[in-house]
Amino acid sequence: MSSEDNTSELACVYSALILQDDEVPITADKLQTLIKAAGVNVEPYWCSLFAKALSSVDLSTLIANVGAGGGGGGAAAAPAGDAGGEAPAEEKKEEVKEESEESDDDMGFGLFD
Repeated sequence: MSSEDNTSELACVYSALILQDDEVPITADKLQTLIKAAGVNVEPYWCSLFAKALSSVDLSTLIANVGAGGGGGGAAAAPAGDAGGEAPAEEKKEEVKEESEESDDDMGFGLFD
């Protein structure tokens, strides 16, 4: 990716963020208008690509969940106030680990024997 492509991509991203912040629908024309006002030269297809990509995305939700992490689910999917859901899982993991250590010792080949 060339530095020109990086500049074009960043210009589209920043323009989309500005439009989102002002609660203006993100269209190729509006992206292009903002980019031209900033004095940046961008091929028109960049604006079309970004407008199409963002048309099916709720950008405000995406921005709000930036630090939430990936899609593993689990504890991240639980409500913030629901700490009770995590504790049994942790206890269960510990129990399983202890059982596996015991079974190794019972078989006669412990790690430090």
